[in-house]
Amino acid sequence: MKRMFWFGAGIAAGVALSRKAGQTARKATPVGIADQLGDAVRELAGAVGDFGAEVRAGMTERERELEDTVTERTGIDTGRHQRRGEVDGATRSHGDDGGQPARRARRAGR
Repeated sequence: MKRMFWFGAGIAAGVALSRKAGQTARKATPVGIADQLGDAVRELAGAVGDFGAEVRAGMTERERELEDTVTERTGIDTGRHQRRGEVDGATRSHGDDGGQPARRARRAGR
């Protein structure tokens, strides 16, 4: 009985090791390396996108804090957030320019 147990344990260990070796060998092939590289690039792209979104959100928040501070200290309402197309937290549609020239035209001095 004891020998049957060890025989079964040996077979199970052999199957597990051969499967693991097969998986490791597949990772070493060009296709396996390409899969790993593709997964890594997708993960990196997602992380960079998340980072960019966090930076933009932080910039917007800090800009509003600074605008509030300027308004509070000087009494001058910058109104900057309204020039960017935000009206009470909502954005204007692309067709509604509010009578202002396009951003490109303002930068070009037109």
